[in-house]
Amino acid sequence: MRPLILPLTIAALLAAPAFCLAGDTTKNTSSVFSANTVKPETPSNVLLTLEQAWKFAENGNATLRQANAQLAAIQGEATDASAALWNNPKLTGEHVSRKVPQSGMSTESRREWSTGIEQTFEIAGQQGYRRKATQLQLQAVEASIEDTRRAIRAEVERRFVQVLSLQERIVTERQSLKIIEDTAASVKKRVAAGEDSKLDGNLAQVEAARAGNQIGVLEEQLIQARADLAIALQIPGDLLPPVSGTLGVASPVYTLEALLSNSLNRPLLRSLDYREQSAKSRLALERATRYPDLTVGLSTGREGPANARERLTTLTLSIPLPLFRNNVSGIGRASTELSQAQIERETSIRDTGSNINSLWKKLQSLSNRVNALQQNILPALEENQRLSVKSLQAGEIGLFQLLVVTRQVLDGRRDLIDAQTELRLARISLHETAGWNESAASQ
Repeated sequence: MRPLILPLTIAALLAAPAFCLAGDTTKNTSSVFSANTVKPETPSNVLLTLEQAWKFAENGNATLRQANAQLAAIQGEATDASAALWNNPKLTGEHVSRKVPQSGMSTESRREWSTGIEQTFEIAGQQGYRRKATQLQLQAVEASIEDTRRAIRAEVERRFVQVLSLQERIVTERQSLKIIEDTAASVKKRVAAGEDSKLDGNLAQVEAARAGNQIGVLEEQLIQARADLAIALQIPGDLLPPVSGTLGVASPVYTLEALLSNSLNRPLLRSLDYREQSAKSRLALERATRYPDLTVGLSTGREGPANARERLTTLTLSIPLPLFRNNVSGIGRASTELSQAQIERETSIRDTGSNINSLWKKLQSLSNRVNALQQNILPALEENQRLSVKSLQAGEIGLFQLLVVTRQVLDGRRDLIDAQTELRLARISLHETAGWNESAASQ
């Protein structure tokens, strides 16, 4: 029977109000943690806030840096497409040394030359399609980078919240350990005085050892959580300062309809929409490429003997005949890319709406759980504890009943931390899925 392993001592029970929780249980948690449970691992005592963690991640994250590096390629393509003409002009020059034999005379040497310029023109609107396609592709990449930035911020916040949750759990467990250690010391004295049995003393020692082991487990989990956060921030783990913050969050200022409406403009969907429009322009470009380009050339030159030189000016027009290749392969690839872009966008829109509805319901349920714990369950448990102490002093109840109530308070605190953690993680996922910018919305 689990209750039997609880330490039986009045000293610890009378000290229990020292760790009772009142009001918002998340207040001052980070300061208690940093002062009592964790020593700074860096020379600096500065605590790491969530905003600072976001800055670290955006400056050092390899994925975001790779996404930004993609801009150079598409910007170069857009620059090429914005030029006056897609094809460069072609300059030609010719120099001819002609030997002309003459009857009864020496061979005449003639030097003739010509120079010209050629320009190939696209006649089916390819230039406009190309410019539109590259501009849309550039906008798609920029929106994709913004989506990557949001995803990184969401992942950093998740890892940050995990560290906060473990820190608060350790605070609670250390408070429990302090009471249990006081209990063990008090029971030891009572056993020596013959007021309690040796069994009570053994149980108190075992309970203190179990509480210390639980703290050890949580500290091991905290080490891993801090390592995961350091990886996300791209900084050495031993240089990561203690994090500062609270698990509690304010009530949402948005509705489900606002989230669904905002999701249609989230960076990911904008990127997919730009890519679909770019694919349409690419398809139109490939279809226009079936039409042959017109090449216009203009040249001038001098020919003939020195005493009768002729100046020639030549205008040439050339156009290839599309008899054997009509760019069917290019049209097929562009059509496939357009279909894939359309399918991806439609699927993303459908999945986004479904995920938002699911996360919204989960958020409401978790909010109700947190409110119930904060407003009803924990205050009632703390009130029961205070009444139990008075009843014990009045001789109306025994130590066993008081210990059960005390343990319920600690369990209720753990439940609240777990519920707050789940609520925070659900909000992060909801904001990421809906593309919701809470700071922008509040402005």
